[in-house]
Amino acid sequence: MELKEVIILAGGLGTRLRSAVPDLPKCMAPVSGQPFLKHVIRYLLSQGIQKFIFSLGYKHEMIEDFLTSEFPTLSCQFSVEDELLGTGGAIQFACKRATESDITVVNGDSLFKADIQNAYSFHKDNHAECTLLLKPMENFDRYGAVELDNDWTVKNFKEKQFFKSGDINAGTYILNVESFLEKDLPEKFSFENDFLEKYFPYKKILGVVQDKYFIDIGIPEDYNRAQEELQQIPLHIENIGADWTLLLDRDGVINYEKENEYVLNWGQFEFYPGVTEALYLLSKKFNTIMVISNQRGVGRGLMTEKDLLDIHERMKLRIEGAGGRIDKIYYCRATEPTNFYRKPNPGMALLATKDFPSVDLSRAIMVGNKPSDMQFGRNAGTYTVYLRTTHPNQPLPQPDIDLAFDSLIDFAKAL
Repeated sequence: MELKEVIILAGGLGTRLRSAVPDLPKCMAPVSGQPFLKHVIRYLLSQGIQKFIFSLGYKHEMIEDFLTSEFPTLSCQFSVEDELLGTGGAIQFACKRATESDITVVNGDSLFKADIQNAYSFHKDNHAECTLLLKPMENFDRYGAVELDNDWTVKNFKEKQFFKSGDINAGTYILNVESFLEKDLPEKFSFENDFLEKYFPYKKILGVVQDKYFIDIGIPEDYNRAQEELQQIPLHIENIGADWTLLLDRDGVINYEKENEYVLNWGQFEFYPGVTEALYLLSKKFNTIMVISNQRGVGRGLMTEKDLLDIHERMKLRIEGAGGRIDKIYYCRATEPTNFYRKPNPGMALLATKDFPSVDLSRAIMVGNKPSDMQFGRNAGTYTVYLRTTHPNQPLPQPDIDLAFDSLIDFAKAL
């Protein structure tokens, strides 16, 4: 069982950040060349979150336009406040749109790179009504601290003061929707003060501690720090190790892509020059090699799944005959753009991590020939390599592209 749905609280005015970022919703403040919200969404996608509810208020149109433009395949809803409801009121209002029994809640102006699915397992195993994700911190006075009992229930909330060490509320929660909505709560209230601090002695409110990366851009000092910390780490070929993973698009990378058509059978499949040699070289460099491919032709009934499997089997035999390998082929038949397993959504990459537990997507490269392949890589948390096979005039540099080559054999020979 996995946690699939999130509420992102993105309705704040951002008054404390106004000196550094005037006239923008706080979550839209640019960080390393991208709105901060983009960093938050991509991390949640990489954690397997499939459905998004955006709790909006101040300048909500700006956020909606951004999401429509930058994440057109995201499965999302908007919960727009006509007036400020407080954090609790905003969560309560957004929860009425939830489709899952449990939901995670995060702030749009902070990023906690927690293992959300691990925390969800803890939440379910302990039958919690609400689970707080806590971040251990030292020498701080900006946050209060949370004390836990031996059974992981919340023992106490400590007011903001200087702490030499402690666990802070990182603003990430896992919430049982039905239990939360059945409480007699006002329309406007603070989630922290009027729910957590009021109900923790009586309800099953637990905490789980994870020492993961955390940043809150709510004040200029930390906003400026985020500019450096959230920069994309450059991909240096010499750093690729024997434990790395290679993800390959199929059409336009391995074989010629038919413009506005599908490769429907083996007779229409044609390798690019040098591809089998490339896969021989790449097989010696990478621990795991997988193909990640959208195959909407099956979903549209233009070919059968048997036809597709025949293409893949013959393709693998040719590659293996040249000394190369493909460890597994993942494909998505879905026609709906918002399907989580259809690129650029990262579902197929996350399936691969379940099939191959040794795969670490932070040490993986997605190779593709379209911007959507590059977006898939970023959404999954991988590096990206762009091939100019079908769109040679792609402008560079581009934030989603780490390296670019003319063909797969050129990439393989550069390693």
